[in-house]
Amino acid sequence: MQNNKPSSLPFISIVCPCYNEEEVIEHFLKSITPILTKSEKSYEIIFIDDGSKDNTLNVLLEAKQNHENIRVIKLSRNFGKEKALTAGIDLSLGETVVPIDVDLQDPPELILDFIKKYEEGYDVVLAKRVDRTTDTYAKKFSAEAFYKFHNKISDISIPNNVGDYRLMSRKVVEQIKKLPESQRFMKGIFAWVGFQTVTVEYKREARVAGETSFNGWKLWNFALDGITSFSTVPLRIWLYVGVILASLSFVYGSIIIIKTLIFGIDSPGYASLLTTVLFLGGVQLMGIGILGEYIGRIYTETKNRPIYIIENEY
Repeated sequence: MQNNKPSSLPFISIVCPCYNEEEVIEHFLKSITPILTKSEKSYEIIFIDDGSKDNTLNVLLEAKQNHENIRVIKLSRNFGKEKALTAGIDLSLGETVVPIDVDLQDPPELILDFIKKYEEGYDVVLAKRVDRTTDTYAKKFSAEAFYKFHNKISDISIPNNVGDYRLMSRKVVEQIKKLPESQRFMKGIFAWVGFQTVTVEYKREARVAGETSFNGWKLWNFALDGITSFSTVPLRIWLYVGVILASLSFVYGSIIIIKTLIFGIDSPGYASLLTTVLFLGGVQLMGIGILGEYIGRIYTETKNRPIYIIENEY
């Protein structure tokens, strides 16, 4: 493994997870480099190649030949964005750290505002999207529903319309590095550590090139990770469901007994019985499914595997 860490520690570390992003890397560097130069702060740009299947790694290595501030981390396979982001944060050296996607939907110009807020004494500067017109209706609706649902059932509140794009001080980063869970939901982890926080607003743009690797199924699993990582309410709900169903069954059973004692034994049809059995079976399977989600995460955590594996650093 090559060691290409800068001789002196930079002021800011830009952390960029990449998966099949060969088309946008050049655009990204042309946009962010002048801004970092304008800040008059020392910097490093850490690209994490998360097992890309296209020419991303070669594009990054070529870019590194022209930019001495670039570090390229190649993971041994695709671990997913959350774990690639973790790798970049773990390896960052800057006094401040800014995670950002290379698709330029999050404007690099905000970094200058981040720095100003940091110098005012804030440890975390959040970037909040105030305009999501570039997103589809389904994505906007699902995102809003997720934030509302998560924040109602979790002790940790995640700011609405705030992604990974933010500035964090070294103090915050060192605390994040202490969190060992392998099931990473970074928005929740960022919120969990706390610290003095301020928000700046911006309008999100469309991707400059390429296509997002997130689809509906991945977003659904991502939402499940977020809910089960920071709340046990889904487990607790089934206690109340069980109590309600048991109470209703007791009442219904009592009514049947009373009717039998007063009017004698009747012969009810099987439709209501079959409906009741199928309903209770469905409820039980849903409860087992929720329980299985948590047991699966316990199983994953107890194996204590590394969060990511670095194949090489350039």
